[in-house]
Amino acid sequence: MGILKRAISKDASVVSMAIDATDIVSEIERIHQTSAVVTAALGRLTIAASMMGYGLKGKQDSVTVRINGGGPAGTLTAVADGLGNVKSCVDNPVVEIPLNSIGKLDVRGAVGTDGTLSVAKDLGLKEPYCGVVPIVSGEIGEDIASYFASSEQVPTVCGVGVLVNPDLTVNCAGGFLIQLLPFAGEKTIAQIEKNISGVTSVTDMLRHGKSPEEIALMLLDGLEPNILDEYEPKYKCSCSKERTINILSSLSKQELEKMADEQEKTEVSCHFCGTKYVFTSSELRSIKK
Repeated sequence: MGILKRAISKDASVVSMAIDATDIVSEIERIHQTSAVVTAALGRLTIAASMMGYGLKGKQDSVTVRINGGGPAGTLTAVADGLGNVKSCVDNPVVEIPLNSIGKLDVRGAVGTDGTLSVAKDLGLKEPYCGVVPIVSGEIGEDIASYFASSEQVPTVCGVGVLVNPDLTVNCAGGFLIQLLPFAGEKTIAQIEKNISGVTSVTDMLRHGKSPEEIALMLLDGLEPNILDEYEPKYKCSCSKERTINILSSLSKQELEKMADEQEKTEVSCHFCGTKYVFTSSELRSIKK
């Protein structure tokens, strides 16, 4: 599970959030068997989605964040609920490309920059809220901030990072989010800019022992912040055989009959957690009688 803390300034004009998602991203690597650069890319998107989900009003609300920049990783998708619990998947889990110009994993190269970031929020209404913005960097954090600025008119700073060990395990992973409300004054904005200029990368802070609470408060330094709330989000998939049957029921009777005729048992695997559900030919035929 992760550790997520949210803080608020004394005048309630700015909110910060920080998460240690090392366990969550480790689960991503275990489930999807991702190469180092895909672990970093999908991990960053998943961390951002978790924080965005936690920012929703209702526990039953959810947000789906998807990015496709035309890179070799293909489409990356992360889904989070209103508590920050999250799941994710990627088209191509193994991508091998050279390090970038500063000797780090080339997330931008894996994701690509010719495409869009889309966000769909299910808030329990008739239709989900959807926003789509062009990719600005492919580094994920900047793209999330661009989405908030363009689609929700909320000034946002987003930092996400994943440090991968040489053996492909996850050393540390986390993120932070700062959002200003419309009534934030110039002094507050100037203080936030000063605070941001003084912080290092989120993985560097985590490696040096900074906790999510310390990071969240540090981002609001000088604004008399307090911890607003906290949670321990998990990598959590809601798949089940019943849900899989509902998906299969969207197929035509002819398609189900063809699947049933081709083999005695049909295996359906969840994209998010890898759980396999097996259906016999008779079970497939019974979905649509």
